[in-house]
Amino acid sequence: MMRIFYLKRWVLCLLLSLQVIPTLAQTPPAYSAADIYLQIKKLKVLGSVLYVAAHPDDENTRLLAYLAKDRLYRTGYLSLTRGDGGQNLIGDEQGIDLGLIRTQELLAARRIDGAEQFFSRAFDFGFSKSTDEALATWGKDRILSDIVWVIRRFQPDVMITRFPEDARAGHGHHSGSAVLAHEAFRAAADPTAFPEQFKLGVKPWKVKRIMWNTFNFGGNNTTSNDQLKIDVGGYNAVLGKGYGEIAAESRSQHKSQGFGVPAGRGVAFEYFTPVEGDAPKTDIMEDVNVSWSRIEKGAAIEAKIDDILNNYSLAHPERSVPALVSLYKELSNLPEGYWRTQKMQEVQQLVERCSGLFMEVNATTEFVVQGDSMRVNAVVNNRLGGTIQLVRFTLDVFDSTFNKPLAANTNVVFSKPIYIFSTKPVTQPYWLEHKMSEGAFTVNEQTFIGRPESIPSYQASFEVTVEGQSFTFVRPVQYKFTDPVKGELYRPLVVVPAATVTTEPGIVIFRKQEKAAQDIMLRVTANKTFDHYTAKVSKRLKYDNSIFTDTNFSVVRGLSKPYYFTINNGMLKGLEQDNVQAFVELRNGKVEQPAWLNITSIQYDHIPPIHYFYQDAVKVLNIDLKTVGKRIGYIEGAGDKVPAALEQMGYEVVVLKEKDITAAVLKQLDAVITGIRAYNVHDFLSSKYETLMEYVKNGGNLIVQYNTNNFISTVKSRIGPYPFTISRNRITDEKAKVSFLLPQHPVLNYPNKITEKDFDGWIQERGIYFPDQLDTAYKSVLSMADPGEPALNNSLIVADYGKGKFVYTGLVFFRELPAGIPGAYRLLANIIALNKKKGF
Repeated sequence: MMRIFYLKRWVLCLLLSLQVIPTLAQTPPAYSAADIYLQIKKLKVLGSVLYVAAHPDDENTRLLAYLAKDRLYRTGYLSLTRGDGGQNLIGDEQGIDLGLIRTQELLAARRIDGAEQFFSRAFDFGFSKSTDEALATWGKDRILSDIVWVIRRFQPDVMITRFPEDARAGHGHHSGSAVLAHEAFRAAADPTAFPEQFKLGVKPWKVKRIMWNTFNFGGNNTTSNDQLKIDVGGYNAVLGKGYGEIAAESRSQHKSQGFGVPAGRGVAFEYFTPVEGDAPKTDIMEDVNVSWSRIEKGAAIEAKIDDILNNYSLAHPERSVPALVSLYKELSNLPEGYWRTQKMQEVQQLVERCSGLFMEVNATTEFVVQGDSMRVNAVVNNRLGGTIQLVRFTLDVFDSTFNKPLAANTNVVFSKPIYIFSTKPVTQPYWLEHKMSEGAFTVNEQTFIGRPESIPSYQASFEVTVEGQSFTFVRPVQYKFTDPVKGELYRPLVVVPAATVTTEPGIVIFRKQEKAAQDIMLRVTANKTFDHYTAKVSKRLKYDNSIFTDTNFSVVRGLSKPYYFTINNGMLKGLEQDNVQAFVELRNGKVEQPAWLNITSIQYDHIPPIHYFYQDAVKVLNIDLKTVGKRIGYIEGAGDKVPAALEQMGYEVVVLKEKDITAAVLKQLDAVITGIRAYNVHDFLSSKYETLMEYVKNGGNLIVQYNTNNFISTVKSRIGPYPFTISRNRITDEKAKVSFLLPQHPVLNYPNKITEKDFDGWIQERGIYFPDQLDTAYKSVLSMADPGEPALNNSLIVADYGKGKFVYTGLVFFRELPAGIPGAYRLLANIIALNKKKGF
């Protein structure tokens, strides 16, 4: 379910160069002398390529690695979405939470293959069968503007799309990304297109050509030998890896999608077909001048770089620092322009890396609080002993002058307290600061568009002189600590409000036919110490806004205090659903600390911790719901929130592990439900097939939610008592009309009468991965169709087996139940009750 964001952010600065912000909470990268050598070689190359597709994982990592690390072009990947609408193989995060995970996975991939990462505002709303739907939902002009903005700032010589503009793309988002990239190719050069961008420093930019990187995967071969082809399977002796090996490491970062792949070695061709612009015959960068001769007065620069390369010492990279500083000065004398700026930044990085200069700023805690203070520790080390002087250090309002020469390999350490102003914005992904529209995030600051991440909440500047030349290096303030198992770790610094507010449970279900009440817990967590404050705690429903407590509040930092209040379905006055929001005002004389935000944290070992804020609320349903049966066994799959919904429905949920799937345990259960993709992720279900079938045969009810059958994951075990296959058929229109094939079937009548109204309000889609090639023993209950397509009848199939029932469904209960869709609860209750209703 989408959360709504009302956070206000101050724009801290206007940055006109399109730079990728280093991913936070990463161990500082180490660059070998071989890495530095390639970076010096890259100084000679003035070419750039922008690759465009729709999702995380769409990018061709081998091509990106080849372009970035062999051809040494500035290479970017623009993913229109953050992958919010996909499935999650490693946890139960959905929607924006999943998009946050995949954003970090993409950044991890780019750190390996050497490309840069960009995004548009488009939201991944799930599988789409048509280009028109994708463009209409995203808002075509809005996303076109984003792509034009990225082009005008990145200034690619060549654009490449992953997909064609037609049905061969296999997904409306895929084809939509190609259509938009093609239109943006033209619009970026048009001075009448999005002219409001020009006041922010960009200019029209003419891309030389746009090409389609044809493919052969998923049974669809769009390549041919008459297309331009390039061998990208080479071996980079400097790196000790081939581009297929680098690509595999990069692609394997997409862990939430299960995209771990083996390393490739040997010749590997990529194929290209022209879309618009000058059609090349031998190379994608044909007739593009990538040397310094494209820049006025550039010839002398190229000669200087050659001299640095010829004299570079792998054992002593610091010996190149004086020449790099001289090169930097010469670049600064060139006329202002894109490549002057880009190459000055690259040379500055090389000065830092060749000199071995180390700089970092760390906080003593991960979370810092508005209105409180933090202590930061800064470290500078001139590890290779060059002529370097620390001139100045600035952080927020703190400014200190040093003018101190840095001795060789000696730590200069200083510590400072920093006050966190109460007006300092909480740390929030910029695309979640405002309420989003149906198909796109709301980003009001134009210069943020395209960025993969927000600007860090705190950044420190080190002004130093190297060989007499002034440089300013910026470092994010991070939290550093030592884990006894994992060693030294870095985490992002997070600015949090003085107090956070959590409500539990997340969803409450009342039955209309019964008068009932339920307690809600409001937990206030203090992020700083409150002493002698008054807490005014209030709740808000549509028909009930009231203060339910007004008490003295004293609590120390890190502790929390629960408050309880009761709601009943009489407060809803006939409403079928509402949201309970809770607020706290902490007062101490004239000092007020309003608290209404909660923090969500997402943590996996392969990405930095993710934190964001939202207004917590309890979704309240007041629906006509009847249930039969009590104890439900649940075999967890790849991650979903169905068990919590079942408990709210009044069932006792027993989570079944492999050892629990025995006849003795199963006979105590009214139904057994498998989580999404359970048969994809649990090999043990193959050995439990006979046990589960015996349970059904003896009167049980086995309900299997969707599994996948594709190149990522297949089902190896039998599932049902009679044969069927799993297809990739789906209904992507969440408003698709649902027809009842068997209107008298118990699943539509007992204990709840299911009508078309029960399919109102569904989100993202109706169902996915429907079964196919059914044995005649299965009965198909529902029929539905996407616009312009034939009906699909197998979203919900039921079979009798012995005394019991077997059900397989591709209906997306895992989305609809957490979203609080009443009809999904009623239909699931009927499925669970199937073995209790005799007949048919």
